[in-house]
Amino acid sequence: MTAQVTRLRDRQVDTGAAPSSPDPAEPALTELSGWGHNPVVRGRERLAEDFPAITRGATLSRGLGRSYGDSSLPATERDIVATSRLADRLLHFDTETGILRAEAGLSLRQLNRWSLPRGWFTPVTPGTHYVTLGGMVASDVHGKTHHVDGCFGEHVTALKLRVADGRVVECSDTHESELFRATLGGMGLTGHILEVEVRLKRIPSPWIWQESEQTPDFDTTIARLQEAGKKWPMTVCWADFLIRGPGAGRGLIMSGRWAEPHAAPAKPMRFHRPIALPAVFPSWFLQPWMWRILNRLIYLKHGHRVRTGIVHPETFFYPLDVIGDWNRAYGRRGFTQHQAVLPIDGDLSRHRRYLNLLQSHHAPVYLCVIKDCGAQGKGILSFPKPGMSYALDLPIRPDTQALVDALNEFVIAEGGRIYLTKDAFTRAEHFRAMEPRLDAFLQVRRKWDPHGTLRSAQSVRIFGDPV
Repeated sequence: MTAQVTRLRDRQVDTGAAPSSPDPAEPALTELSGWGHNPVVRGRERLAEDFPAITRGATLSRGLGRSYGDSSLPATERDIVATSRLADRLLHFDTETGILRAEAGLSLRQLNRWSLPRGWFTPVTPGTHYVTLGGMVASDVHGKTHHVDGCFGEHVTALKLRVADGRVVECSDTHESELFRATLGGMGLTGHILEVEVRLKRIPSPWIWQESEQTPDFDTTIARLQEAGKKWPMTVCWADFLIRGPGAGRGLIMSGRWAEPHAAPAKPMRFHRPIALPAVFPSWFLQPWMWRILNRLIYLKHGHRVRTGIVHPETFFYPLDVIGDWNRAYGRRGFTQHQAVLPIDGDLSRHRRYLNLLQSHHAPVYLCVIKDCGAQGKGILSFPKPGMSYALDLPIRPDTQALVDALNEFVIAEGGRIYLTKDAFTRAEHFRAMEPRLDAFLQVRRKWDPHGTLRSAQSVRIFGDPV
């Protein structure tokens, strides 16, 4: 059986974005930013349901703007960005194989509301459901299941792209495979992603059976997270990197699996409505001392005993999405996230030195999420590799560039790498030093875009694209 073409328009996501037929020659200038609100740039944005039409002549595609830095921002005011969020149709679904095909602007939030009640879920989900399928491909997103299921690209079966010369190309593992692999994690620089075909996973119920436990210090946190990964298909850790002394790096480890029908609630699952956060916060509002208190309360509230029970999938996968526009709390100055993966190799010494480096710089790590990463994906620039991933939310301060430089120099020395989707500060020489796959990616990119038509503010900063 197959599903008919279906529009899954999420009116909350699309508020204020009515279908339009923009003049493709000269869209109006507007201000654009990523989720971190830094940088903010001026550019020209096209928005329409006919996404293939508005990608003609555009230099970049953009979904819901949830990449943190400048990867979905235009390089100059002259550049045109094609925004996909109105191109949100589910085109085909095969209930026998689980293969779904949809337009690139379909959001994960919309997809979940359609698929979960039907007993299906994407094998890989990031920490927010406010992301489009095209964005999930461009970032080759990973999540709490990476040590088991890898990145999103491992489950993508085909893509439709508009490449730089205007052609529309289908690619997969068996057709134009180099282009396919370069597009997985290629930050939208190989072509405009028009359609995504992905294999969904059948689930026994839409609920999660969760186990959570408290860890008293950094070494215990990492050891217990590794142990959890051997028993559970979904693991993640919240850690306190603001506290100093013996308790530094203490945390809460959450492990989960899909609940069997006999353990799941009998009542139908209701989806959450986010709490609105007003846009009134000054940049000085959030302070480290406030987060130290909050972290302590979170840690103590859990208690020492292991907790088990059924939780809502949105609570487990997307805890921050309960607050709409939570990024506003950082004020106009904004914030960045530094996400790096460091090899584990049975030796925790480099990971202890990483924590010590952060504390020696008095880094204001307001949120730290640690994940256990498995094998490297097939995307040429896919982020994860075997080790531990640290995602650090940092408010923008005068010393942010110096802090990111120090962190990146450490990552290079220790054989790690950073996630471009979260980055706004990495220098070109640092990224090249940590990424031996870069030349292979650039070679494929030049083959399909010899004149450098497709670009972003990030590609100018990191890859040296001309402006």
